[in-house]
Amino acid sequence: MESILEVIHQGVMEGDMNLTQEKVQEAIDAGLEPGTILQSGLIPAMAEVGRLFEEGEYFVPEMLIAARAMKAGLVLLRPLLVAADVKPAGRVAAGTVKGDLHDIGKNLVCMMLEGAGFEIIDLGVDVPPEKFIDAVVNEGVNIVAMSALLTTTMPNMKSALEALKEAGVRDKVKIMVGGAPVTDAYAKEIGADGYAADASRAVALAHSLVGA
Repeated sequence: MESILEVIHQGVMEGDMNLTQEKVQEAIDAGLEPGTILQSGLIPAMAEVGRLFEEGEYFVPEMLIAARAMKAGLVLLRPLLVAADVKPAGRVAAGTVKGDLHDIGKNLVCMMLEGAGFEIIDLGVDVPPEKFIDAVVNEGVNIVAMSALLTTTMPNMKSALEALKEAGVRDKVKIMVGGAPVTDAYAKEIGADGYAADASRAVALAHSLVGA
């Protein structure tokens, strides 16, 4: 069975959606535990993709096609993981803040987090503070991930944080922020729990925030 997991790993690394999906199905049909396919096939592949990105060997296009291949495999696995009661690493509500319509960075972060075993609630773009609050209250998320790609929309991160405080739910979640103009200093200034410069670091940050 080792070879199937290796081929799944290879399929993700090469961004080959068809190969990944075909081999995930093969592994399922062969009776491999869905948790094993996830933990020993898909997740290590996405971790490797993240490492290669950090080392400058992979760039955003390679990350995107690898993440799409991973998602193709995850489509088959997800119902089985739910049925087997395999718990996600955490639940993340992600969104680009109010007034900002950029979503490529946010989408990549969502894909990488999903590839690392997190459950994602994608709130989309132009997200008002109320939607972040609703995700905390009704979706049981442990992390709220906010993105801003414009200096003019960065203050809306602070507004959303203030709204979470006013709603009395700020202490129930960890808040991570990112986006081109955002800095670690700004994250600290507004009271976020962490800042990630890119999708790969967002995964490491999310793991540290949930204590994984």
